[in-house]
Amino acid sequence: MAINNNKLLLLTFAVCRLIVTVGLTVVVPTELLRVGLDGQLSVDTSELEAASEDFGKLSRGEPSAVLHPVSAKDVARLVQAAYESTSGGFAVSARGHGHSINGQALLPLMIKEKKWMKGVVIEMGKLGGDGDGDGDGDGPARVREKEMYVDVWGGELWIDVLRATLDYGLAPMSWTDYLYLSVGGTLSNAGISGQTFNHGPQINNVYELDVVTGKGELLTCSEDRNSELFHAVLGGLGQFGIITRARIALEPAPHRVRWIRVLYSNFSTFCKDQEFLISLHGKPASQKFDYVEGFVIVDEGLINNWRSSFFSPSNPVKISSLNADGGVLYCLEITKNYHQGNDDSVDEEIQALLKKLEFIPTSIFTTDLPYMDFLDRVHKAELKLRSKGLWDVPHPWLNLFVPKSRIADFDKGVFKGILGNKTSGPILIYPMNKNKWDHRSSVVTPDEEVFYLVAFLRSALDTETVEYLTNQNRQILRFCHDSEIKVKQYLPHYTTQQEWMDHFGDKWTQFYARKMQFDPRRILATGQRIFQFEPSNTNTNDDMTKKLEIDKQGNGMLLSS
Repeated sequence: MAINNNKLLLLTFAVCRLIVTVGLTVVVPTELLRVGLDGQLSVDTSELEAASEDFGKLSRGEPSAVLHPVSAKDVARLVQAAYESTSGGFAVSARGHGHSINGQALLPLMIKEKKWMKGVVIEMGKLGGDGDGDGDGDGPARVREKEMYVDVWGGELWIDVLRATLDYGLAPMSWTDYLYLSVGGTLSNAGISGQTFNHGPQINNVYELDVVTGKGELLTCSEDRNSELFHAVLGGLGQFGIITRARIALEPAPHRVRWIRVLYSNFSTFCKDQEFLISLHGKPASQKFDYVEGFVIVDEGLINNWRSSFFSPSNPVKISSLNADGGVLYCLEITKNYHQGNDDSVDEEIQALLKKLEFIPTSIFTTDLPYMDFLDRVHKAELKLRSKGLWDVPHPWLNLFVPKSRIADFDKGVFKGILGNKTSGPILIYPMNKNKWDHRSSVVTPDEEVFYLVAFLRSALDTETVEYLTNQNRQILRFCHDSEIKVKQYLPHYTTQQEWMDHFGDKWTQFYARKMQFDPRRILATGQRIFQFEPSNTNTNDDMTKKLEIDKQGNGMLLSS
């Protein structure tokens, strides 16, 4: 149901009909009716429900309404209305593909004095109207072939960016493993994958942004223009503004990818080889791989399923047959990009690099596929999992940056200790070079020149498994704390401000100052739980606030207008 100006009664009775809560007062952000939005503001039950959950399925949000903008101006008008509100204001959450794990992109239920705090979710995924707003960068991706960049809407999915740029023989340089994520979403975190050692995270490959701050200002920012906002927003967890346009650097896209996996039974050898490969980042393309990742195998089931699809089901790999140290194997995953017709030279380059590595000689597994298919590999796995009902389940993930100096201790205490022999999903592990990260961004990483991503990407089919895996995550974090392994969470999740202060460390003072500068009323990204949204005024008699008392049957009664 779309809400336009002066349709207050329609909104009022819709909310009465849709929200069933006993003993709570629902505060509806009716000040939006005066804003003059071009897009649709919806209180439809199905849309509110969709905006109330994320990929993690571990938390729920409670939005009062959902906005489908037609341009960046709609986003700015909404946020400005929240910022300038004299009736207590309302929180705003930008939602891309809803792929957060712990409710970071949701509007949490905030009950205060038996009032349901107001909040609006902006569905950034698709622009309303004709899909082409009136601002530069609104709507479909705009490729600038000569300048080697693409302007994209903040809610655009990376898979669509890839398709648009490949039409010109170009592609972004740095990726995430999964492409069905929004541009604004990954840039608000960092955006990492096996190319990070070479090109840095996605936030290092952005020329310019359009951002709506927590004051409702629509600003263009870059290295040279509004630079403080530019660096704050990149990796800023949505705390300083909503990205409505991003200008992404491009490079010539390869045609094909040689995708290789090799196995290790010794962890120190595995790490030595990974670290050697990422040290080649400054070498010519012919002398390095284009992608370096890896994963941990602690049970034989994993080695022959999802991310291990290379291994033939008719000839399964047995951990016991490979003399796995502590019952754990490690898989190095590497790729070489190439153009059609360069097959022979690519083979020579790969063989020269493989000769320098110390993997198990009989464990080389290779496949060859188009560049697009390689980048979109996880989506193919997703389709298989969906067909089995194994995708839309809770995902108690844990992503950590572990300093190189303590990765062996982590292996001993976690991979060979806490995990046992069951994982419930892939465990990624690969190193990155700190000098490829811009320290001016809001992201925090370990204070060492090389650090590892360790990602526990688990799924749970029932409540018992959710509790088990969540408890195991706590054990891992407790082990790191007690062992003084100074990890940093990627896609962080904390529940107290003190924990957030500890997470940001020396960056906290700057982070807090940026928050006060760009979102002083703490309107944005309340689901991160870094700052507490505090309404400025909850005057029950204010004529801009409509309150509804909901009885046990869900029938509403207008209390004031």
